[in-house]
Amino acid sequence: MRSDPALSAHEGPAGAESSTESPGLSLPLDLKALERLILERLDDDKAQDIVHIDLADKSSVADSLIVASGRSHRHVGALADHLLRALKENGYGKARVEGLPHCDWVLIDAGDVVIHLFRPEVRSFYNIEKIWAVDAPHRTAAN
Repeated sequence: MRSDPALSAHEGPAGAESSTESPGLSLPLDLKALERLILERLDDDKAQDIVHIDLADKSSVADSLIVASGRSHRHVGALADHLLRALKENGYGKARVEGLPHCDWVLIDAGDVVIHLFRPEVRSFYNIEKIWAVDAPHRTAAN
């Protein structure tokens, strides 16, 4: 029995088939499931001030940006570690991560979703939410 590499390139998380138009793109349902997984994991781990920003029509880098704070270096590191494990266990592959040694600001690139985890002082200093707040209607509670 021969495995077809072209077929596996079109599969998303847990073997779900995604769009055949572009092998690298996943269906919106996969994006929503990924966002839900991340938000639930952060909530379960007691992340503070979680903000979800829809970037779908605003950036080609990602479709979604999630920003959250941890109470300390250790809490930020634990949030990142648990999130990376959850992504891998749920079939989203190995996400790219930066900033883990110091845990002041950890960036996790999960493909369609980019997650920023901060200590509160570092988050207020960089204030990255403000970059995307120019047209804030996409940040309403309706999303």
